[in-house]
Amino acid sequence: MGRSLTSQRRERLALLLVASTGVTFTIAAVSDALAVRRARRRACGPPEPPEPPEQPARRRVDRRTPVAC
Repeated sequence: MGRSLTSQRRERLALLLVASTGVTFTIAAVSDALAVRRARRRACGPPEPPEPPEQPARRRVDRRTPVAC
């Protein structure tokens, strides 16, 4: 007792197929765009702070008390 597809059912199935395909492609395109945007932001990275100016080398001062033997 198989039922054949009527023309009305075929139209509904075709409409559902087209709608679901469109939704799928839209979601895929949006997610791809977001992934590309995130990847570009990570590639650029945050701006690096400027390097501090170099300070002259400090001389070591010997603060030990001399001991005579």
